[in-house]
Amino acid sequence: MAETIFTDANFAEEIKTGVSLVDFWAAWCGPCRSQGPIVDKIAGAYSGKAKIGKMNVDENQATPGKFGISGIPTLIIFKDGREANRFVGLQQERTITAALDALVGK
Repeated sequence: MAETIFTDANFAEEIKTGVSLVDFWAAWCGPCRSQGPIVDKIAGAYSGKAKIGKMNVDENQATPGKFGISGIPTLIIFKDGREANRFVGLQQERTITAALDALVGK
């Protein structure tokens, strides 16, 4: 799987170019545990087209704070380092892939 583990240390560099989907999550969050397998599946499907990964908000607090994340799961799609789309709460695969397709093409 081509999934990226985002951290406060690598975040800016990882999202700097191209399209990136970041799943902000925590292990104790029930909806996050449901979102995880969906993000994993998308990571495989978009390998080579977009960087897909997760950031644990308990282990990395600076980046979620910078983006005002107050509810999880939150998924943010970045294009060349800028926020292009944001989803809060559990999302269906087709919702996420439609947003990605708009930025990377099919």
